[in-house]
Amino acid sequence: MAFQEFMIAPVGAESLTHAVQLGSEVYQALKSVITEKHGASAIGVGDEGGFAPPITKPSEALDLLTAAVRKAGHGGKIEFAIDPASSEFYSEGKYDLGFKGKKPCQLSASGLADLYRSLMDKYPIILLEDPFAEDHWTAWRAFKKNCPIELVGDDLLATNIERIETAKEKDACNSLLLKINQIGTITESLEAAKKAFGYGWRVFVSHRSGETTDDFIADLTVALSTGHLKSGSPCRGERVVKYNRLMDIEDRLNVFGEPHEYAGVWMVKGKGIEYL
Repeated sequence: MAFQEFMIAPVGAESLTHAVQLGSEVYQALKSVITEKHGASAIGVGDEGGFAPPITKPSEALDLLTAAVRKAGHGGKIEFAIDPASSEFYSEGKYDLGFKGKKPCQLSASGLADLYRSLMDKYPIILLEDPFAEDHWTAWRAFKKNCPIELVGDDLLATNIERIETAKEKDACNSLLLKINQIGTITESLEAAKKAFGYGWRVFVSHRSGETTDDFIADLTVALSTGHLKSGSPCRGERVVKYNRLMDIEDRLNVFGEPHEYAGVWMVKGKGIEYL
């Protein structure tokens, strides 16, 4: 499988705590679905707690997620997101979806864009991260022209002010993946977020593959009102601690009667509110 990550977004949850519950139940259902289809050997987890079953097509991964959502009884409450990490399989103007196997499957930028659109037509996808290589600006710009969903720059932007400005200039994306240790300091991270917000973009706070049990990015997510956090599966301690911290923050806001609202469907509709 060329694509790096497939994620779920519990947009139909009533609160942050409810969202964590939905995510956890779908995760356990996915474990069961994969076991039934591919056997117990297919449910080992990676650095971020995700499963890596023996599949080769994006549609297979999305079908597994769809089955897991259905099995968990949460149809209509869960949407999907994909991080292809396309720089990893881009070379000389082509994207090789078969780069991990023996048989190449090369697509042009327009061919890859058509694949994304076909997936968006079939599945409830609300976010794409790094759908094209980090310096393939023409592909990003062409795709964004008719892209109705959140288009996130990770490798494209590198939490770097200069690349954010270039992306705005080239009209390449509409969201920043914010990684603190990618740029180096809290100050620079806040400046990057401020720049992105100034452009009317969204900001998607993210963990790293090599994580610790520090939960600061949960606080950062709430402080910046970004509405969404990427922290991996509800599986490993260094991932779960972020979700626990978010629930703790929600708890405290409830206790002290502070106004707040879980982003949920508002993220899909693009409403401007104070997100939790």
